[in-house]
Amino acid sequence: MAAEGDFLARYRAVSNKLKKRFLRKPNVAEASEQFGQLAKELKQQDCLQYAAFCNLAMARCEQTLFNAPGEALALTDAARLFLSSEKEIRALQAPGFDEHLQAALNCYSFAVKVYIEMNQPVMAASLCLELGNALKEMSRPGEAIVHFQRAADLQTQTPIEALLSMGEMATCKIVTRDYDGALSVFTEMQLMCQERGLQLPGTTHPIGAFLDIVAKCEISRVLLLMLLEPPPQKLLPEHAQTLERYAWESFDPHSQVTFLPENVFLLLQSVVMACQEKDTESLKALQTELWPFLTAEQNHLLHLVVLERIAPSGQGI
Repeated sequence: MAAEGDFLARYRAVSNKLKKRFLRKPNVAEASEQFGQLAKELKQQDCLQYAAFCNLAMARCEQTLFNAPGEALALTDAARLFLSSEKEIRALQAPGFDEHLQAALNCYSFAVKVYIEMNQPVMAASLCLELGNALKEMSRPGEAIVHFQRAADLQTQTPIEALLSMGEMATCKIVTRDYDGALSVFTEMQLMCQERGLQLPGTTHPIGAFLDIVAKCEISRVLLLMLLEPPPQKLLPEHAQTLERYAWESFDPHSQVTFLPENVFLLLQSVVMACQEKDTESLKALQTELWPFLTAEQNHLLHLVVLERIAPSGQGI
């Protein structure tokens, strides 16, 4: 309590210096520096929320001085301190009302706004990603989606970064059982790779990291379509086109999907046929064969497909 009292006394003393007096202009720069020093001391004492409040006061001072970079930095520091404080409370399993998390969200939001006004979308996007990842770690994937989406929107000039942000968004949608939303995101990612990704000269085939992302999206889309099983009348043209590539009656070795290894393509084709024929035993055998070639997320989707065939729940639709 003594430390808290000392903090409040020093905080008020610095705040009083900002009050307007007759024929005397407040020294905002000095107050900002003192708030920053007080924040450092409180952080060292593990008083994270108090340090965050000092950083907020520092941000207000920097705003008064029209120092946008300083304001953004102070807001970011405050956001991280509030977030750390929230994590500590959760680690202790102490009761709370998420007040520190809400304060962190507000600070991140203001910092992003300042960076956008400074025409620094990359910095703004990095904060959106930082917040999205923090929420995902705190088992709040539904809330993280909007921040990954905003990061992707801010990364229009860097397609590969935007695709990675969209991938995080798709993962959160899968975790929250929004399979239709995840399918839409993967479809958008695949289209973006083909339109804006690096391509072989004279062709429309993506190369490098874009090729890897296209392959990942293709596998995830096929598995999601098998999970959702949309009726033909509700099947979008782009999804129908995807399924046609894996239909046995339209199989042509020369028109095989070039961005997937041949063995993976044939196994996926077998999965599609097994699902259409409702052959559960074949699907189980294919799951074992496909397992080493898929990511953890894709294996989870394939497992859900198998479970749906064994005991239909209707939750995927």
